[in-house]
Amino acid sequence: MSWKSALYDYVHDRNERALGRKIVPAAADEYDGDRPLGAEDEAVFERIRAAARRRAADRGERGLKPVRHETRSRVLRVDAGKDAVTALIELRQLFRYESFGQTHEEERAERERVELTAQGGKWRVRRIAPLGDEADAAAFARNVPAGQADGGGVGLPAVYPPLPYLNRDVLYSFETGRRKTRYDRQAAVQYADRWWNSYNPQFEQFEVDCTNYVSQCIYAGNAPMNYTGKRDLGWWYRGLSGGQELWSYSWAVANSLQLYLRGGGSAFGLQAAEVDSPAQLTLGDVICYSWDGVRFGHNTFVTAMAPDGMPLVNAHTVNSRHRYWDYRDSYAWTERTKYRFFHIADYF
Repeated sequence: MSWKSALYDYVHDRNERALGRKIVPAAADEYDGDRPLGAEDEAVFERIRAAARRRAADRGERGLKPVRHETRSRVLRVDAGKDAVTALIELRQLFRYESFGQTHEEERAERERVELTAQGGKWRVRRIAPLGDEADAAAFARNVPAGQADGGGVGLPAVYPPLPYLNRDVLYSFETGRRKTRYDRQAAVQYADRWWNSYNPQFEQFEVDCTNYVSQCIYAGNAPMNYTGKRDLGWWYRGLSGGQELWSYSWAVANSLQLYLRGGGSAFGLQAAEVDSPAQLTLGDVICYSWDGVRFGHNTFVTAMAPDGMPLVNAHTVNSRHRYWDYRDSYAWTERTKYRFFHIADYF
């Protein structure tokens, strides 16, 4: 058997487990004999096993009837040796289900590094490592000075380029006490669905892209930027200038956007109100996630409603479309997970 066949068997195995046709094993060493999957890293294996259990429980609690589940793989890069291969793959998953007499679809694209070795002339998967999952946002934020990522600290020198980084209509409306810039929720959702598994070349692509993606979606709905020229103030994206991309921390850092929205946004731009329940959200709203119950490290964008009236969200890192809002099936989810729910203003 070639390493390509072993990799195919692994993808097939993942699909069967997602459908509930195979029981998730209790320990990594249960993958033995002729079974296609092996894992040396028990910590990683536990994350996969726990997420699969939560996914099964969640679908049972919601009364979902599976109609179709499909997992397609795409090999992005291969480093091949005589007895060892490392493959970077993308697993594109489609889950179609029935609920309350309606059919819905959920999609996601997960990336993994799969290591295979040849033993006795037979290739086996020896280690798997999920890449770019939702927990990585916290690592991204650690690369930003703590005070700035939290919404404080000293920013870059102020630079004030020409508008329309701040919409002139919003300025006029603020000065006269009239609000007339409407948040186009449908346009925002259309943008979110267009770019859920790709990247708009007009913006920088971040290694951890969840908040950059959410900001783009909000902006596509006609929310005006509050351009200050300072990274720790306002909500803005300038683009390439002086050989580097310039953007506010609230535009691209999960915790910073959460703090900006929790403060209500700005009278000169994006505005939002925190609500108590996901049931109070509508299309074009935002959910923020804290996996450790302290620091918020992931954001999603509401693009649809489940039959029970709860939000379905799109996201980057992991790229997802119409995913159930609570993220219990995420590798990053813990019992300490907390959420914040933000309703974007209808007018600015």
